[in-house]
Amino acid sequence: MDSLVSTEWLAAEFGACDLRIVDASKHLPEAGRDARAEYEDGHIPGAVFMDLSALVDPAAPVENTLPPASAFAAQMEALGLGDGSRIVVYDDSAVKTAARAWFMLRHFGAQNVAILDGGIAKWIAEGRPLARGHEMLRPRHFTVWSDPDQVRSKAQMLANVASHAEQVVDARGAPRFSGAMPDTRPGLASGHIPGSLNLPYTTLFNPDGTYKDKSGLAAAIAAAGIDLARPVVTSCGSGVTACVIAFALHLIGKDDVALYDGSWTEWGADPATPKAVGEAVTA
Repeated sequence: MDSLVSTEWLAAEFGACDLRIVDASKHLPEAGRDARAEYEDGHIPGAVFMDLSALVDPAAPVENTLPPASAFAAQMEALGLGDGSRIVVYDDSAVKTAARAWFMLRHFGAQNVAILDGGIAKWIAEGRPLARGHEMLRPRHFTVWSDPDQVRSKAQMLANVASHAEQVVDARGAPRFSGAMPDTRPGLASGHIPGSLNLPYTTLFNPDGTYKDKSGLAAAIAAAGIDLARPVVTSCGSGVTACVIAFALHLIGKDDVALYDGSWTEWGADPATPKAVGEAVTA
């Protein structure tokens, strides 16, 4: 299974015993939307609902922190996602939360995970069927592990400001990155991690919400000044849209990519961390 699958492909695969479909929609508070209610009102048949708001570490000081591996595995098992599954995730979110689900599933050990290109919006636009209510699958064992090399801490990011060993790529929009616009979260400084490059995640999509093709992705990535020969750490506001950049890089064959999970929510709240303002300087 490719990492990005079409609605046509998914429709043709319906009924396969190893296929699992997941609605991983989550919305920003200001959107005023209830992802679970929308799922129950209409979802791709057979899809289970992955509640990303529950897949966090409640003991962490930063919102939206990755959960402990055992807690993640328990929730996946309850959803019927586990060993041997081909998992297709989709969303209907402006912040493309399927990419966050894709990252977590792979980080914690799932072997075969894809994103549905265009999400449920494309599915609906094509007149394909929907189901209502809540889907439940038989629990399935999820063999869990996690790769610490895929995640960066604040301490590691501070060290990288001095060493420049890894490129830091920020997925936020240019006004927030530059500091021209105050951050949307109260109490956070404006600007970005010094030395960061800016690749707004929205530039990776076509107008219909599908991902750009490989040449389009490569062009957007190159325009941001990213050197594909060097390792990358992605960042954003709270670790969600950073996963979109990680997925886009994966699509063009680059996997030496890590996530700064705390992102600007952690960095911008700490008076001791260095901040920069102004436009990104690219190569």
